[in-house]
Amino acid sequence: MKNTALTQKHISLNAKMVPFAGYNMPVSYTGLNEEHATVRNAVGVFDVSHMGEFILKGDNALNLIQKVTSNDASVLTDGKAQYSCLPNNDGGIVDDLIVYRIDEKTYMLVVNASNIDKDWNWIKQHDTWGVDMKNISEETSLLAVQGPKALDTLQKLTDVKLADIPYYSFVKGKFNGVDNVVISNTGYTGAGGFELYFENQYAEKMWNDIFEAGKEFGIKPIGLGARDTLRLEMGFCLYGNDIDDTTSPIEAGLGWITKFTKDFTNRAAIEKQKADGVSKKLVGFEMIDRGIPRHDYLIADASGNTIGKVTSGTQSPTLNKAIGMGYVNKDFAKADTEIYIMIRDKAIKAKVCKIPFLKK
Repeated sequence: MKNTALTQKHISLNAKMVPFAGYNMPVSYTGLNEEHATVRNAVGVFDVSHMGEFILKGDNALNLIQKVTSNDASVLTDGKAQYSCLPNNDGGIVDDLIVYRIDEKTYMLVVNASNIDKDWNWIKQHDTWGVDMKNISEETSLLAVQGPKALDTLQKLTDVKLADIPYYSFVKGKFNGVDNVVISNTGYTGAGGFELYFENQYAEKMWNDIFEAGKEFGIKPIGLGARDTLRLEMGFCLYGNDIDDTTSPIEAGLGWITKFTKDFTNRAAIEKQKADGVSKKLVGFEMIDRGIPRHDYLIADASGNTIGKVTSGTQSPTLNKAIGMGYVNKDFAKADTEIYIMIRDKAIKAKVCKIPFLKK
């Protein structure tokens, strides 16, 4: 089991630790609902240093990124980031990721912890140019400081004007006395905030000083449990649940990050899917009758025929109702369609709804 630079800090805070993507990670500290509410209403800090970071450099770095990703990275300018995915050869997704353009010849790719080796090998095997690739995952710490009070908290520790960094943009600058920190207006909670990338040696200092700066706002450490409920309220996909090697970007509603203005892995097959339509679609749903949907529960129609499967589900702490996402036959994908979630052999009524569940 791998540790982050802050594992001992989490243990000292009595976090409940669980194995996640090969790392010893905090799932909760004081309780999921309280942590969730802290991020929605104030500010919370996630240690997400288990995520992977690759640096791609050189004249052909963009060519390689264009070849392996679905989105069009050529539109990026310095300091801009982009959500994208790595399509495989079979119509599925190797991983979803964020592409950061540091300069014209330097990019950072941020990938899911469970897919670091898989993604690295996948990108490497498509590199016909000899791009300078460096895996900096092991030496990089990443803190996600999220919530409406994140900006006020972090502004105390830097001269960089955080309010001037647009969504999905970043600045490399001095933060808390440390040079070359990537300060990124991104995050997977829908609550606003920033993600900070820096070398492991500064992790404890960063953590301690951010908590001191956020004390007046009721800052708290947040575990992976609340990270999951926060992202689900926004309808954000989780790799391994809602998208994987067998789900296409079109089925998953990721057509918006799939640009046919360039050539990329398996483009022809995905373009055909977009033109012809798909037989199943990822939808959001909310429970009408009492019951909590869980990953892999079957979805049925009113006659009891199986029409799909739940990929993510929870009791939403903000909305105080059970919500979920899942793939259903396309005929059942329209908003307000009645569906049934099979919970312990009982058909529990639900309805398809538009995502995000949480409207701003």
